[in-house]
Amino acid sequence: MKHTVYCLFLFLAASMLSGCGLYTRYLRPEPGIPVDGLYRSAPTDSATLASRPWRELFADPCLQTLIAAGLERNTDLDVARLQVEEARAVLQQARLAYLPSASLTPQGSVSRYNGDTKKVYSLGASASWELDIFGRVTQARRAALASLEQSQAYEQAVQTQLVATIAESYYTLLMLDEQLDISRETLTNWTETIATLEALVQAGRSNDVAVHQARASRSALEASMQTIRQGISETENALSALLKQPAHTIERGTLDSQHFSADMSVGLPLQLLSNRPDVRQAEAALAEAFYVTQSARAAFYPNLTLSGTLGWTNNGNGLTINPGKWLSSAIASLTAPLFDKGANVANLKVAQARQQEALLRFEQSLLDAGTEVNNALVGYQTAERRIRLDEEQVADLERATEKTRLLVRYTSSTYLEVLTAQQSLLNARLTLAQDRIERIQAIISLYHALGGGAS
Repeated sequence: MKHTVYCLFLFLAASMLSGCGLYTRYLRPEPGIPVDGLYRSAPTDSATLASRPWRELFADPCLQTLIAAGLERNTDLDVARLQVEEARAVLQQARLAYLPSASLTPQGSVSRYNGDTKKVYSLGASASWELDIFGRVTQARRAALASLEQSQAYEQAVQTQLVATIAESYYTLLMLDEQLDISRETLTNWTETIATLEALVQAGRSNDVAVHQARASRSALEASMQTIRQGISETENALSALLKQPAHTIERGTLDSQHFSADMSVGLPLQLLSNRPDVRQAEAALAEAFYVTQSARAAFYPNLTLSGTLGWTNNGNGLTINPGKWLSSAIASLTAPLFDKGANVANLKVAQARQQEALLRFEQSLLDAGTEVNNALVGYQTAERRIRLDEEQVADLERATEKTRLLVRYTSSTYLEVLTAQQSLLNARLTLAQDRIERIQAIISLYHALGGGAS
């Protein structure tokens, strides 16, 4: 007996020595891409635009009210929060796996044979405890913790996307309002122009070709105004759905009242690892895959379980005794896999493959993050340059329109020049409004790409 116990002890010691690496913690691998080169010709600083709270970046009170309502009511965000609660419950279960399990098993029976009644009863309690010698329970707990971090990162990603989407929709409404105001003002000018042309025709100074052309331009403008109104209604409906509210008119400011800081600092590339929720989610998935692989390795080693029972019974080896006696037992069991038809080997290979897949996704998430930052920066810089050119064009066309009107009034110039100038001015003003909103959307995209928008 002593020889058997000694051999068992040697077996356990040897197994523990060979399996000591099973308790290894996850360490972030060196990415297979140069992290320092993620930003392309971008100013970097220790500060980052993403570190600013969204209330500071989006100072419009109406927009702040909308974002706050969205963070409170949005369905997708509520689902993400519930997924976090689910992951917390799984982690709690994994932590409790270190404790022994216990159960209470009261029993009673009554039997009658040859006129004799036999009553047997017992009140027992049993407990079992798996010793985590090779880290199976520990790896499961760490994997559950990584899964919780994934859920939290996903919640952050949904929240960040929600803030960006609400802001983009809001500023789109401001752009449409601006375009509608420009169209209304231009429509008034067209009406005045048509009246002037009709007067010139009656005076014999012009023919009715210009009148028909001006009326056609006015009709086209009125049709485009209907399209703008449709866009406003659809944008309000979509924004109301984000806020989990019935479709309604959105209270808002004006495009001219929007101001943003000129500081577009993007921070250091390495900060994307801690700021971007999708990058954090990808790394948490990699950590979970690492611990799943460790658990698959632990399956090759034996499990040691301690169990015991304690109870009160009146059944003693088939005999009924009154009063009852105490009953107790203790068992130590060792279960070692010998032949499992290749299940453990297959599980390990699958886990290793999934770990490599998670590593590739983590590296790709870094590349995608860098691409989004670069695109947002280029969009912002391009919009800035286009706005300056648009403003110069609008100023020139305003002067040209006014001068053509004077020329028609005091010279023999045709009114077609006025019509052309007015149409060009309308297009230039609409383009300026579009480029202004594209600059704002580039700021939102940059804020989102850097991982901000949720604090």
